[in-house]
Amino acid sequence: MRARLLALAALLCVVGGGILYALGYGTASNVVWAAGSAIMLVPLTWSVVRTLLHRDVGVDAIALVAIAGALATGEYFAGSVIALMLAGGNALEELAARRARRELTALIARAPRVATRRRGDSLEEIPVEELVVGDVVVVRAGEVVPVDGVVVSDEAVVDESTLTGEPLPSTIRRGGMARSGTSNSADAFELRTARPAAESAYANLVRLVRQAETQKAPFVRLADRYAAIFLPVALLVAGAAWAASGDATRAVAVLVVATPCPLILAAPIAFIAGVSRAARAGVIVKGGGVIEQLGQAKTVLLDKTGTLTLGTPEVEEVVALDGFAPDEALRLAASLDQLSTHPLAAALVREAQRRRLDLTFPEQVDETVGKGITGLVGGLRVAVGSPSWLDPARADDDAKMLVSVDGRLVGTVAIADRLREDAPSLTPGLKAAGILHVALVTGDRAAVADEIGRQVGADRVYSEQTPEQKLEVVHSMQARADLRPVVMVGDGINDAPALALADVGIAMGSAGATVSSETADAVIVVDRVDRVADAIRIGRRSLHIARQSVLLGIGASLVAMGFAAFGYITPVYGALLQEVIDVGVILNALRALR
Repeated sequence: MRARLLALAALLCVVGGGILYALGYGTASNVVWAAGSAIMLVPLTWSVVRTLLHRDVGVDAIALVAIAGALATGEYFAGSVIALMLAGGNALEELAARRARRELTALIARAPRVATRRRGDSLEEIPVEELVVGDVVVVRAGEVVPVDGVVVSDEAVVDESTLTGEPLPSTIRRGGMARSGTSNSADAFELRTARPAAESAYANLVRLVRQAETQKAPFVRLADRYAAIFLPVALLVAGAAWAASGDATRAVAVLVVATPCPLILAAPIAFIAGVSRAARAGVIVKGGGVIEQLGQAKTVLLDKTGTLTLGTPEVEEVVALDGFAPDEALRLAASLDQLSTHPLAAALVREAQRRRLDLTFPEQVDETVGKGITGLVGGLRVAVGSPSWLDPARADDDAKMLVSVDGRLVGTVAIADRLREDAPSLTPGLKAAGILHVALVTGDRAAVADEIGRQVGADRVYSEQTPEQKLEVVHSMQARADLRPVVMVGDGINDAPALALADVGIAMGSAGATVSSETADAVIVVDRVDRVADAIRIGRRSLHIARQSVLLGIGASLVAMGFAAFGYITPVYGALLQEVIDVGVILNALRALR
């Protein structure tokens, strides 16, 4: 708002002075134009003083010298136009930055604030912060899901586009998890709160968004270093032009066209635009500095479980024995496992539900932790467990579960953590984006890790790695100039140290708030690992556009300085020309939004 007010005041001074000049009031017009210069001179002086106190020469220093020089030589109109140029550029930057952050601020504005809680037969509206785990929440048609919760209605149809980018609604059946921030696309449904609102998926997303603008990209500081070189060059050219011609106006013209708005505007806008573009792709990036690092990345290290794989065990195959049908063996096993808390038991139940098998509630259930479970299912004595527990002859086959009925082995169930559908395309996508080295770094066994590495096309596989050993891998990559910056991608608590150490840590955060997403520099909120390649492509493009905008702006200013030094450009026309250059670099930087 302040930038726009200053721009409006500077514009009124330029136009008002022009009208007075046209009416023949030359002295009055000069006073108005001088006032327009002073409008920017005061805040500009304060800005330059602050940078000098920090032992830095900011990009505003040249603009200050140009306006002061115009006033000193009586070029009041030129000084007023420079002030308008600078104020207009700042206002345009503010507008461009707001445009670039539109997707991010929209996420924050959409955060649920009120929930409808059911207590018995009554409903009450309460702030989402007051919900506790176990509360039943009613989500009406069109409303945003306020917290992460388990669906207790028969089903819920939700629009997950805010979190996933997918346009089609998803159907979540009873017992499935609905995430906060999604919206109800059908009839009202109920869910049981699974975690407090402050720890929900959407609250975590908003928290990450608010962190996204707290960093200053190294490339922006590089622009300040450009200014430190550019300022003495501009003063040298201006001084030489004055000395050679004896005309101080030429020096002012040189300083006018040297005003470094491209340095002030180009890099921040390009990087903010990159942050916004990444958000639209489902990647929340914590600042423009991360975008720059992604743009320079050469190595990507990938965790396996939950990153390249789904992170949850799934039934791969059911083999029936002794005359049983596969579905019947699975139905009996899943019926018994309804009362087990083992993650492999949950996989059997999910597969049975997917096949729409009618499950029977078990009786006389007895579970031996880490081995298996027994009980009665429809009058049959059923046992489900590890090979070493039910059949020692099969003890070496740990990847399967056995099912027995009345002491007879009736089936085997192969369970594995499935590879994500998009995982095989990740390495080709990374190589196409310019990544030189892709490695798998996992705590899993060598045989499993090597197979996953082969399927995804990794250049190297590091298996059976502890969190400390993962840190050593990151260190070794960072020690090589040809392999850094290093990007680490993971999802679990054991990945958090490596994510924090890597030049860019990317967390698979679709399941909600985790330690890994808190320590990472970027979080993928879409359940797709191929978005890593998208983020790197966005970083590459944003960095290219930032550099291009800065160099084009400086190049145009240097050419204009030459013409001004030889008297071909007056201060007034120099100010107008610099305004054109500013608009050009801003529009070029905004290309990073696309």
